[in-house]
Amino acid sequence: MTGYRAAVIGLGRMGSTFDDEIQRGGSLFLPYCHAPAYEASPHTELVAGADPHAEQRAIFGERWGLSSDHLYADHKEMLEKEDIDVVSVTTTAKFRARIVQDAALAGVKAIWAEKPISFSLEEADAMVSTCAEAGAALAVNCARRWNPFYHEARQMVEGGELGAILQVTVYAQSGISHNGSHAIDIIRYMAGDGKVDWVFAEMESDEAAARDEDLSGNGYLAFANGARGYYRSTASGAAGWEVDVIGERARVRVLDSVGQCHLLRLETPSEKAPSGTRTLSSRARSPLPAEYPFPWPVRMQGMGLTIVDDLINAIETGQPPRCSGEDGRDALEVAVAMRESHRRGGVRVDLPIQDRSLQIRSLEAIRGDLPARIRRQMEQG
Repeated sequence: MTGYRAAVIGLGRMGSTFDDEIQRGGSLFLPYCHAPAYEASPHTELVAGADPHAEQRAIFGERWGLSSDHLYADHKEMLEKEDIDVVSVTTTAKFRARIVQDAALAGVKAIWAEKPISFSLEEADAMVSTCAEAGAALAVNCARRWNPFYHEARQMVEGGELGAILQVTVYAQSGISHNGSHAIDIIRYMAGDGKVDWVFAEMESDEAAARDEDLSGNGYLAFANGARGYYRSTASGAAGWEVDVIGERARVRVLDSVGQCHLLRLETPSEKAPSGTRTLSSRARSPLPAEYPFPWPVRMQGMGLTIVDDLINAIETGQPPRCSGEDGRDALEVAVAMRESHRRGGVRVDLPIQDRSLQIRSLEAIRGDLPARIRRQMEQG
């Protein structure tokens, strides 16, 4: 494995400083966001960054020890002047589609893009096809796929330990495109990444569904493999971020954003009754759920390092990243289908969606083009 030169486009929180805000342990294993992961990985060197805002560039350069010669206002200039193997695109989704394609066409080998993949399905299609044609691996940061606990659960699904997956339920109060991309993607991941045949949903209101801005809602997903998914993104009370995977033989529940993980298996009581008692009835011998210790992952490295390793593996083997551009597009398509179900009067919407111009403008872009850090400073006076 050789060293890879990495760069970041979009030098805000997720591109640079989000990890510095983490003061307590939880479900995020550091390094988590982009620049810290490249800096910590023994396989990458962080060499450059691009952002149109001078303040963002200055903070990034100081934080990661990069001179102004390697900091750019124009990402195209950076892609032309720097020898880059891996690039992160952590801008808002408003600009992401064009930048990802620019990076692929410039010869970058792997791209780690923030979620959601884009605003429109048309944009997502172009990103996926351009990267494929250019031979650039595209990963979309629906990061729970790289979380060691969710990955452990997925391995149980793949190994058949749960039996055929019947239902995956996710509670996650969020916009269905922005943070909802995490929720929809984890439903697909736990259901075995099967094709979603159709979607049926309600949104928070008729008024919200009529617009293209991100919104909350509740949806039902029917998979071609027989699994079903339910996603509640409206207020979920005490449920918080929870994932419930129900198989024919076992069940995995992930509570409090992986603060708790439970494994329940169906067990049949022994047919032999204790001495001096009657034989157990057939009803008493019916399988009952028994809780087992959830198998802790053997490797608990920072999720950002896991993603970097996955990107390098994609470069060197040609295998897709754990959350590929296609996965990011599928999450967006489900979100669009959910909203379209409400728009059409609460009907079933079959996938794939034919009108690829349909879009959802994700939450992080609604408040304008200023970076969140600068906007907060202005609001505070």
